[in-house]
Amino acid sequence: MEEAGVTDDRPPYPPFTRETALRKVQAAEDAWNTRDPRRVASAYTPDSVWRNRDEFVRGREEIVAFLTRKWERELDYALRKSLWAFDGDRIAVRFQYEWHDAEGRWWRSYGNELWEFDVRGLMRRREASINDLAIAEADRRIRGSRAVEEHGVDIPLA
Repeated sequence: MEEAGVTDDRPPYPPFTRETALRKVQAAEDAWNTRDPRRVASAYTPDSVWRNRDEFVRGREEIVAFLTRKWERELDYALRKSLWAFDGDRIAVRFQYEWHDAEGRWWRSYGNELWEFDVRGLMRRREASINDLAIAEADRRIRGSRAVEEHGVDIPLA
């Protein structure tokens, strides 16, 4: 399946090295920070399966619908991802993102993801476990996309 502007090829390809896994993680962070559901969905196989918290999503169109709902609720979303581990066609990451709700309350969401890729570098499986922590606006530390010189810098635990 090829949509306008979407190719079914997304380097780097497995098996991953440390360098290519870091590039894959940064590419995912950059794409999610656009908050463009179609752009993000294009990195997944047409039949990709997700578990995100308590939701199960299958395929690009469900991914687009899920992300559209997510970013309508999680306003001013800004994300950081860090490589945790990799092996063959799999990558594990930890992440944090900050956002506010419609009432102006700020949140930091902490999570871990397990990713599995096909030979073309598209993600075919994503499992995400996420917890939310209310924060004061003054405690924010993630503001917009990461500067190039910060690529690969690990995120703090707390």
